[in-house]
Amino acid sequence: MYQSCLNFVDALLGKDHKNSSRNDDSHATERVYHERQVKELCALHALNNLFQDGSAFSKQMLDNICHSLSPDNVVNPHKSMLGLGNYDVNVLMAALQKKGYEAVWFDKRKDPACIDLSKIFGFILNIPSEMKFGFLQLPLNRKHWIAVREVEGNFYNLDSKLDRPSCLGKEQELLNYLQEQIRSKNREIFVVMSQDVEQSGIWRMDRRRNVSQLPVLHHGSDIQQERT
Repeated sequence: MYQSCLNFVDALLGKDHKNSSRNDDSHATERVYHERQVKELCALHALNNLFQDGSAFSKQMLDNICHSLSPDNVVNPHKSMLGLGNYDVNVLMAALQKKGYEAVWFDKRKDPACIDLSKIFGFILNIPSEMKFGFLQLPLNRKHWIAVREVEGNFYNLDSKLDRPSCLGKEQELLNYLQEQIRSKNREIFVVMSQDVEQSGIWRMDRRRNVSQLPVLHHGSDIQQERT
């Protein structure tokens, strides 16, 4: 019975997709690594697509992170109880930290133009996902992880449910895309950057402007800079 359930879910989630695809529409996109959706492993695909490396992470690595986050739970709260994936944000953040990166939640009240794109590694987005079985749309509320990053001068949407990477364009086109995501409901944006950049805060141009406008502190001054 359990195996039959697994087989049904595998078929439902498109197990027969290949692990990766190359867009042969253009020479530029052929160079972009792109894993396609398998089971509920969108978090794994998003990470590997972000790093442009199919060996960056494996399902076993993410399962081990789940166990390390909740070692005493019989049913791990950070992934699907069926063992098909469906990893939560804690797993993604811990995985990135193992590579020396941080995922910073972006406050959607701000303009994405405040991000210094030269200082960041990429983006991971959490978006709503429709589930279909054939032509039938199922009434299930699911969320989906996707990666966005720059490859050879262009930014790409590396959604694993796409047949091939979608070229967004240059910086302005990326900002337009992020603004569109902000206006949509139930979407979250995480800015991925090195831990050094995250600690310094230099990825936020608005913060740099605020810091530059602060008064010069003299020895003995009781003026303190507010952390943001």
